[in-house]
Amino acid sequence: MEQPEQKKLLNRLRRTEGQIRGIQKMIEDEKECIDIITQLSAVRSSIDRAMGLIVAENLKYCLENPEQDPTDQAQKMQQAIHMIIKK
Repeated sequence: MEQPEQKKLLNRLRRTEGQIRGIQKMIEDEKECIDIITQLSAVRSSIDRAMGLIVAENLKYCLENPEQDPTDQAQKMQQAIHMIIKK
């Protein structure tokens, strides 16, 4: 993964980590269920976006640096596509 993409991903994960700490505090403070669920949904979306960035970067790498074996290349790309649509 290239430096700018890696930095963006790490920043996204740090924000997500902060959101999770905030959710823990909300639970400790006995905040409303709907507010906690809203924040959990935001964390899930953030993780989904992080996964998308990683898979997209992997696909880009596969296209720019093809394997010697076309079957191996196709398998790696199929695996990346499966990761995107898996949910």
